[in-house]
Parts: sequence; structure tokens; C-alpha cells
Amino acid sequence: MNVNVKEWLSRLIAFDTTSRLSNLQLIEAIAGYLSELGITHQLIYNSERSKANLYARIGPVTAGGVMLSGHTDVVPAQGQVWQMPPFQLTEQQGRYYGRGTADMKGFIACVLAALPDFLTALHVPLHLAFSYDEEVGCLGVRSLIDAIHDQPCKPALCIVGEPTGMRPVFGHKGKAAMRCHVRGHACHSAYAPEGVNAVEYAARLISHMCTLAETLKQHQDSRFSPPFSTLHTGVICGGNALNIVPAECSFDFELRHLPDSSPQATLDAITGFARQQLIPQMKQTEETCDIRFTRLSEYPGLCTDVESVAARQIMAWSGVSDAGTVPYGTEGGLFHEAGIPTLVCGPGNMDQGHKPDEYVAIDQLDQCSAMLQNLCRWMQSSD
Repeated sequence: MNVNVKEWLSRLIAFDTTSRLSNLQLIEAIAGYLSELGITHQLIYNSERSKANLYARIGPVTAGGVMLSGHTDVVPAQGQVWQMPPFQLTEQQGRYYGRGTADMKGFIACVLAALPDFLTALHVPLHLAFSYDEEVGCLGVRSLIDAIHDQPCKPALCIVGEPTGMRPVFGHKGKAAMRCHVRGHACHSAYAPEGVNAVEYAARLISHMCTLAETLKQHQDSRFSPPFSTLHTGVICGGNALNIVPAECSFDFELRHLPDSSPQATLDAITGFARQQLIPQMKQTEETCDIRFTRLSEYPGLCTDVESVAARQIMAWSGVSDAGTVPYGTEGGLFHEAGIPTLVCGPGNMDQGHKPDEYVAIDQLDQCSAMLQNLCRWMQSSD
């Protein structure tokens, strides 16, 4: 394996880019490297200028070409029990350990190490797209996609380097995450009928959602696992004391939907039940009672035609003759929705991501580097 991959991975891991923190030191390190190579690049900042995406193009100023995309943020290591230092690269038994090795700084390290090879006589352009805040709802990439839309020459296809074991992935589900806040009316529990129990109304709504979740199983697509859309309540908080009818309750839920289904119909069924059934009953006791919903995050599903030119090219470069799906989401759906055919293919496995002692196998990085070399040769010979 090119030693530069290890060097870059070690450098990238040393930056603590947990989503709640800035990624600017990492992005500026990459930007400095691109400047040394003579590669023009653009930084797209968030409104506070505390984080930035990076976009760059290498090669001729023509439409088409390939975009390599990855997110720079990682999930927290805090609260997990690590045997290895999370922000220092450790090599053991053919693996590199550290937060982000699998998800997904390993891919970015392979791309950066391969860039000198891409500087030689490309016939089609190579695009680079590195984003922030993917782990908290694919937030940063949206302004990056806007910047790509403003470019005169747009990529013809995209490879998102999330960990897939280097198997090309054509599809994943979309996601809509919501928060529900129930405002009831407090009173002493001895006079419970005079109050409006926010916890109990939240429970009634959650029960209705459980019924909706069962109906979602009627529409199935065997290419995905599980093969249907899922509705799940993950967090709930309400009440202050057992002898007080609770006035407040909130809960967070998510819908992970098949790519060919609209999440809005299910979300409308949830909000409609609250608006038509629950809120009128609550207001009979106290007019100020209410149920409100806030959208936390969302991203579309991905389902690229496996017979498309983009899919067949990526399978050829990776050396894997078939493509599959993954249960987790990526930024790929947003790129595809923006008109850029996208597949996901990167080193490592998500089974190791988000866990203590996260790692990527070195041979996975070797396979990723080989895919990039195949891509480079294609770009140098393509008409």
C-alpha cells in the first residue's frame, strides 16, 4: 500500500472533528495540500464560519467526469470505553484503529494519497466534495450541492466513499427525524380528571404510530433490509413527579422509508391524528393545550439503476461485478436528487463504525487505492 495513505489517515484522525466541533483545521490541512499540488479549490462555510465544505475540480473544464465525496465529521468517542486512543492512529494485526478510520476518513485518505496520479493528462475532470455535519442529518452537503450547481461543468456521476467493504451500493432508505412536543395542563394527581396528562396523550400518539408502522410492512422491496419502511420512537421525556399530572412531554421519532415511497404521507397521518383526534379532546379541558411537531433532519433515499452507465463503470473500477444496498443513510441520495447519478463504495464496514476501537482493515484501503488507480487510468484514456 502507498505509505501516503497511512500518513494521511494518521493526520486526519488526529483532528477531532466530532460533529459538535469545528472541522476547519482538517479542511484547511486538505486545502493547503491541494494548493501545494496546484489544485484550485473552494471552501463553502456555514453561517458562523466555524465549519466548511471543500469543493475542487482537477482536469479539463468540461462537463462530465467523476466526483469523489466524503464527510469529514465523526461521531463522539466520549462516553465510550476505548482500548486504543480514539484520535491517534494505532496499527495492530492488519488494522488501523481510531475514530473515523472506517467512517469515513479512510476513504478520504486514499483519495488524497492518489491525487498526484490524477494530475497527469486527464481527459475528463475529477471533482472532490468533502462535507461537514453528515452525522447529524446531512446538513453541510446541501450548501456544497448548491455550489456545484453554480459550476459551469458538473460531474456525470458520484462515488460516496462510505464504508461498504468496497462493494458498490446502489441504494439505501431515506430518513425523516421529527420531535413531537405535547403541552398538557398540570394539576394535583388527586384531581387527575381536571388536568390534561401530556404523557398519556403522547402515549396515545405513539400507539397510533405503532399501528401505522404495521401498515408500512404491506409495501415491501426485497432489495432492502428490512424490506419495508420503519417507524421508530427513540427518545421520550415528560413529567416532574408522580403526584403531578404532567403538563409537558416530548418524544423523538424517525421514519426510514424505502426510496420509492414518500415520507410525507406517513408524517401527515401522524400529524393529522394529533390535529383531528387528540388536540380537540385536550382543548375541551384547557384551551392552551397543544401538540407541535419539529423536523430535526431528513435526507432522501438512494436507488440508482444498476444497469446504468454510472453503476457499471463503478463496478468495473472496483472490480466487483454486483451492487447491493445498505441499511444506513448517506449523502448519496442528495447528490442523486440533484441530478448526479450516485453509488456508494468505500473501505471498511459500518459494523466497525460508531463503536469503541473503530478500525479499518489495511487490505480494504489497498482495495480502495486500487479502485482509484483504475479510475485514474480510465480518466486518462477516456475520450
